[in-house]
Amino acid sequence: MTEAAAVRVSGLWKRFGEHVAVAGIDLVLPAGRFIGLVGPNGAGKTTTLSMATGLLRPDQGTVEVVGHDVWRDPVRVKARIGVLPEGLRLFERLSGRELLAYTGRLRGLPGAEVDKRATQLLDVLDLAGAQHKLVVDYSTGMRKKIGLAAALLHNPEVLFLDEPFEGVDPVSAQTIRGVLERYTASGATVVFSSHVMELVESLCDWVAVMAAGRIRAQGTLAEVRGAETSLQRAFLELVGAGGRDAGSDLDWLGGGPR
Repeated sequence: MTEAAAVRVSGLWKRFGEHVAVAGIDLVLPAGRFIGLVGPNGAGKTTTLSMATGLLRPDQGTVEVVGHDVWRDPVRVKARIGVLPEGLRLFERLSGRELLAYTGRLRGLPGAEVDKRATQLLDVLDLAGAQHKLVVDYSTGMRKKIGLAAALLHNPEVLFLDEPFEGVDPVSAQTIRGVLERYTASGATVVFSSHVMELVESLCDWVAVMAAGRIRAQGTLAEVRGAETSLQRAFLELVGAGGRDAGSDLDWLGGGPR
């Protein structure tokens, strides 16, 4: 039986001047999965997620989220998705609770429901003690958690996260991980980008590998990993880095100056 698609990408292109960031990719991301979009730095992951969420207009191609075209029907799509982008910009002169109250009301949720959900999210994400502190004074991990809370507040069908664990301490990372696992267990979909294979392998059940603006493989973790013993090994082979010797030209390195 064919799985329902949460996200369907067809012929997606994006150029910046002479540089091709995304080169005509096709992706079908199944609903109800924890999906990893993986690739080295500069692979086109952030550009792809930005186009999939309506933050960046593609030069060519289409993106459908839960059956709605991102660019033809943006209001319906944005009501159904949550986004935690890389380099998140927040209203920093608001407290954490004020940020959630503002975000929920922008989403059209009743005030009492916003307050209830905000209280629950602040508690689960271990931010209750900092809820009245200004966001400008939050640490990196706290900013990621309040950003995640804002993205989850309206209970989206699909959650897009760009490097959600980057710069996050282990305790905050474990908290975020627990919330995301609970979210996908309810039947929702998480799509997150990363270049940390161990993290993706421990979290995801479906993976797409991207390099140089193209999709090199997509499928379940077992399908993408294939005969390799780890996703890291499979990834290096797929992106053409399997035989690279990082130290072959650095015979002068080590042993102090000379």
